[in-house]
Amino acid sequence: MKETLEFNHKKQCGLWLILIGIVLIIAVICGGKFFVNPFVFLIGYYICFFGVNVNKKLRDKLSQGDISKKQIKVIYFSITALFILMFCIAGPFIPGWHWRQIWLGVLMATSIHFFLWFFVHGWSMVVLGIVCIVIATTGYMFQSIPVSIICIADAVTKLICGAYLLFIAKPSKFIPNTTK
Repeated sequence: MKETLEFNHKKQCGLWLILIGIVLIIAVICGGKFFVNPFVFLIGYYICFFGVNVNKKLRDKLSQGDISKKQIKVIYFSITALFILMFCIAGPFIPGWHWRQIWLGVLMATSIHFFLWFFVHGWSMVVLGIVCIVIATTGYMFQSIPVSIICIADAVTKLICGAYLLFIAKPSKFIPNTTK
């Protein structure tokens, strides 16, 4: 990709991350035998998805400029990649209802998919991806840490990054080095 990328939708991403962080915390509180209540999480996820990402009035209000057609393609690709990653990482544990492994897999898949969002929102997504991978890996490595603590750490990370994007971050550009 040799075109200059403009990152003009950081506020929308920030709001989305804040809401998903809140939903994850509520789902942990309601977790029960699932550790993270999947019903609470999915209902909250879809309400927030449609409320933030499909709501054109809100998107326009939070937007600070245009988004390119290539960036829109990356958005669809990254969402598809997220579900493929979840299927590959968390999916094998669904038949046995191994909820710890399922949720760690969902967190890891989400963490990996953040790297694709660099092309839409910039370097903050790379940082978020790295921090969330470290959190999920900690959950895999240290079985004594309850998955609820891992999920809360992940949610708080999303809340912090979301607050940064919504309230502090400014539109920016990435100009690829075209010299060989």
